[in-house]
Amino acid sequence: MKEEINLKFTKKITLLLLVPIILISMLTGCSKSNSEKTVLHLFNAGDYIDEELLTKFKKETGIEVSMDIFETNEMMYQKVKSGDAGYDLIIPSDYMIEKMTKEGLLQKIDFSKVPNYKNIDDKYKNLSYDPKNEYSVPYFWGTLGIMYNKNLVKEPVTSWNILWDEKYKGKILMLDSVRDSMAVALADLGYSINTTNTDELNKAKDLLIKQRPLVKAYVGDEVKELMVREEAALALMYSGDYLTVKGENENLEYCIPEEGTNKWFDAMVIPKSAKNKEAAEKFINFMLDPENAKQNADAVTYATPNKEAMNLLEDNIKNNKLAYPDKSILDKCEVFKDLGEDIKKYDDVWFQVKSK
Repeated sequence: MKEEINLKFTKKITLLLLVPIILISMLTGCSKSNSEKTVLHLFNAGDYIDEELLTKFKKETGIEVSMDIFETNEMMYQKVKSGDAGYDLIIPSDYMIEKMTKEGLLQKIDFSKVPNYKNIDDKYKNLSYDPKNEYSVPYFWGTLGIMYNKNLVKEPVTSWNILWDEKYKGKILMLDSVRDSMAVALADLGYSINTTNTDELNKAKDLLIKQRPLVKAYVGDEVKELMVREEAALALMYSGDYLTVKGENENLEYCIPEEGTNKWFDAMVIPKSAKNKEAAEKFINFMLDPENAKQNADAVTYATPNKEAMNLLEDNIKNNKLAYPDKSILDKCEVFKDLGEDIKKYDDVWFQVKSK
């Protein structure tokens, strides 16, 4: 009997000792759970999102956004292809989306998680780089053209030819981008900006080499600041940047050359290696909300594919024919295509141009 009592007593003591241990364990578990934050890792081009929206997204969802910047599609591609980039959402251009899809670097989006996709205008769906609308959601779109200072350039700017005018020697800025700069030469020659014909590429190469002594610099995002400061007269630039720089220097104008140009699309995609696909889809849906899309378009000043956001834009923006060109102009433009192994031809040409 005494042994039975001692046994019961021992069990009670053991239980009493275990209770605080269990409680501590539970509290520790709760603390750990609360401290573990969901972080969405975003890979984006520079100056390409209103960062206030990242704060708003966190307030609404509790998901923090960590954003890294890439300078070119090619740099982004190499990092993502390496397999250890760790990004959940990236915003590349059309031809790169096509390439990454072919190579199995992207995963399909669950559009049941993106109800705001209905706000995307149908004319920006079923495009060549994602014909079945499986891997991407349009972000912004625009054209490639010539930015010029009307005080420094007196004649009408209508053609790519002006970028070879010797009186602007040292006053021309070109983009340090193989597809963009090659597109200028090819369009000026009357060729497709997606050509893989060796003779045509060599003629474009010769034209760019001829232009080389006239070029002040091959640049990236700094082109905007340089034009605002009037350090150049002419620059190769994207249409969306026109509204930004025009607001800072009223002497700046933009031209879509008569020979035609690149009509480009950037879109949100989810890498195959993404660890937070659900968070990525939440962010896509958030960015497609009309108010958020409008806020982003106002900040970035690029053309939005979101029809509901378009309705919210100021009339002077949505009626601007340089930001939103007429169909007659867009019909003369081409979308970049993935060139597959033939991109090496472009790289070789570009290397020869830059090494002169």
